[in-house]
Amino acid sequence: MQNFESIRSFLQGKYKLTASEPYLVCVQLSLNGGKRHQSIFLSELVGEDERPYLRVSTVIAPMTGIDARRMLSFNWQSRVGYLALGELDSVPYLQLCENRPYDTLTAAEIDRLVLEIGGLGDQMEKMLSAGGDLL
Repeated sequence: MQNFESIRSFLQGKYKLTASEPYLVCVQLSLNGGKRHQSIFLSELVGEDERPYLRVSTVIAPMTGIDARRMLSFNWQSRVGYLALGELDSVPYLQLCENRPYDTLTAAEIDRLVLEIGGLGDQMEKMLSAGGDLL
């Protein structure tokens, strides 16, 4: 997996894609027997070292009313992913993301990232939205 198009091709054969643009795809995961869904975004970044990176992210909840201290504590304890603030339609949202350099990516690693970020993001969304499935 040395470029974004090889990643896109892999994902197309395995997952439902709801968006596909240059350097961006959105995978929709069906979880809990189809009762819940989570959108996972994969995009390309270029690092300070000029190397390409794959960012895997999912939107969790609007930042309104979220205790940042609680989220930072979760972030410290998490072995997978990082919490970040991103915007959707000019609204700040808590997001779970992870970045990987292309030269370390395999198909199995991409699968793991999509499933772990998606599953953990859905659990966090459920916890923060009183069981809702907002996104």
